Amino acid sequence: MTTSIVTNHKATPIRHAIHSADVFSRRGKFSHLPCKLNVKQSVETVQLWAKIKNTRTTMTTAFATPHENDEGERSGSHACSDEQVFVPLENNYSSNDLDEEAAGSLPESGSGGFQMVEHSVNLASLLDKLKALHLHVLASEQWNASRLKLCHNNYVESAKNLIHYLALKCLDIEPLKDDLALISLLNLEMVNSSVLASLTTCIELLENLQLNSSRTGKDVSAGISTQGKLYHQKNGNFTINTMRTKACLNRELLLGPLQGSRCTHIMTTVGEEALESETLITDLIKAGTSIIRINCAHGSPESWSEIIRRVKRSSQMLEAPCRILMDLAGPKLRTDNLKPGPCVVKVSAKKNATGKVIFPAQVWLSHKGAGAPPPHLSPDAVLFIDDENFFTVVKVGDSLRFFDARGKKRMLKISRVFHVFSGTGFMAECTRTAYVSSGTELYIKRKKDRLPVGQVVDVPPRESSIRLRVGDLLIISRDSTCGEDNSYGHVSGAYRITCSSGYLFDAVKPGERIAFDDGKIWGVIKGTTSSEIVVSITHAGLRGTKLGSQKSINIPDSNIRFKGVTSKDLVDLEFVKSHADMVGVSFIRDTRDIIVLRQELEERKLQNLGIVLKIETKSGFEKLPLLLLEAMKSSNPLGVMIARGDLAVECGWERLADIQEEILSFCGAAHLPVIWATQVLESLVKSRVPTRAEITDVASGRKASCVMLNKGRHIVEAISTLDNILNSNSRQMKAEVKSLVPSSHLV
Repeated sequence: MTTSIVTNHKATPIRHAIHSADVFSRRGKFSHLPCKLNVKQSVETVQLWAKIKNTRTTMTTAFATPHENDEGERSGSHACSDEQVFVPLENNYSSNDLDEEAAGSLPESGSGGFQMVEHSVNLASLLDKLKALHLHVLASEQWNASRLKLCHNNYVESAKNLIHYLALKCLDIEPLKDDLALISLLNLEMVNSSVLASLTTCIELLENLQLNSSRTGKDVSAGISTQGKLYHQKNGNFTINTMRTKACLNRELLLGPLQGSRCTHIMTTVGEEALESETLITDLIKAGTSIIRINCAHGSPESWSEIIRRVKRSSQMLEAPCRILMDLAGPKLRTDNLKPGPCVVKVSAKKNATGKVIFPAQVWLSHKGAGAPPPHLSPDAVLFIDDENFFTVVKVGDSLRFFDARGKKRMLKISRVFHVFSGTGFMAECTRTAYVSSGTELYIKRKKDRLPVGQVVDVPPRESSIRLRVGDLLIISRDSTCGEDNSYGHVSGAYRITCSSGYLFDAVKPGERIAFDDGKIWGVIKGTTSSEIVVSITHAGLRGTKLGSQKSINIPDSNIRFKGVTSKDLVDLEFVKSHADMVGVSFIRDTRDIIVLRQELEERKLQNLGIVLKIETKSGFEKLPLLLLEAMKSSNPLGVMIARGDLAVECGWERLADIQEEILSFCGAAHLPVIWATQVLESLVKSRVPTRAEITDVASGRKASCVMLNKGRHIVEAISTLDNILNSNSRQMKAEVKSLVPSSHLV
């Protein structure tokens, strides 16, 4: 059972109405979150029905009513949440209009459909259940009065509604939901944005229905006036319209106003690759991006400054507002950089099953100063030539001959010419596999001449990796100087990587699971020393899976205690405060991380900087309500990002769908915007072809205030597709369906 048992209550006028209420407590344990109500103070109690499996038993349940001078220790309750989607109200009804319209929507008599419902639903019992539920919600607010007093004025109503929602979810209300569904009165799964107002309005409607059905001739307005007037006098800030307006305001304060008819913001992650193209950021904003995300784990202040300068310039030029989010790196565990590979690029044509070339490899050729190829092109390789004069004699149809890194004779045939931002570029075709390295010489072979030579320069080193298979041993070393040469093969039967974080070596134990690269590789820790960890690989691809530099490491079974805000984060925060609109806080685990962040922001007088709490750990998810209440103590605009990569690894893949719905419900109750992130349209971004699951995932992302895309080769096209999905009007009645409805009934 999840409800505390307390005795010694005082009789009150409302006790008899609640004594026989048939409200059920949650059966068994919650699937995700604990529910604890701890009170050390005098309380009043009522008896409710508790349901354990298929039997009912009475129990005494506490409704805290603290005295003015008796501020006992209180703690908020966690709860397991169901699906709920917050929908902003777009009309101009006042809060009183909403409640009065709902109260007057019932028929004048008890005849018709409602009369038939009475055979299956006891209206008096249903009303008692709702009143008991209403009391439980109000008691939870008193229970957490000391915590709510600490919230900033901007968030007081939202914090109270979050407490109301947690109280609602601590009870098993399935039977109550079924009864309400029979009379089509209220869907308790859809009330988290305005819990108190929804319950009160439902009670008023039910009292109206009960009095009409009894045909006693009494004045209906008198029957609902006591509770209705009491609600409007004392809880005017909790009307449905007020709560919805509050949610819209919080979204705009953090993410900015939506442009045109758009319903959802689009956030795009960019890195140093954005500086290779003068037009990329402009194309991103033009396609629908309204927020640019920069990850402080990568790049430098110099590259960040240039990205932000281009964002502001493009935003002003297009007259399209675009905000900046900068993510602090946080205490994430990552593999260190492996030894760089050779500076060579592989050029390979596409072939069919018999080895015949069906599409030549596309190679972009230009002078280094000409920059990256246009965004609508997708070359297989990019080669820069040192001599700009070389391109003055090159023309379409020319053949460029060269010897590749293996000494093989190869040829590039010029197929198209492009005039790019600061020069000229050419697209060439290659039908045979070639390995091109820095220093490779190209020359033009024509019928009678051999024209000037151009030399390939600045070929980047290949990304190093090790391929791990099930059964392999992997040694993780603390010392980065050890084993650099062992990354590419077996030494004593084991591969070797390094991780410079001391947290990893101080906390793990043999037998605990460990995951790499967002769960692509799994292993079990076989042994540990102060400087090394031995891992046996238990899960990888059939042909092995590559593990490279700066890939994530997760230990879901270990109770590692990280420092929430690192020294690097504090250095980066100095840059963020003068360049960004929002700061993303990574790997939040408990309220101590929020307290440290708030102190740092107050010290720098950053009361207007937006805060995005990234939920990517099991602890962060389980403590989310407490994290939100702690963050609401400051005036900063606030939001939450569902970082589904690490979250899935830590909590389990099979639970991710339920977890993201719970986060949406909690944030909906707190009226805070949510950012839907990680692997959104990833196949489309990387290969230009989305999967069906990705499309439906994006459709689910409509429930959030913002959807985030990560960088990739086809990012501009992916943003356009995402914008179309998020803002498609699928609810509009199709022409074929309209023919089935009389024209006089269509509006």
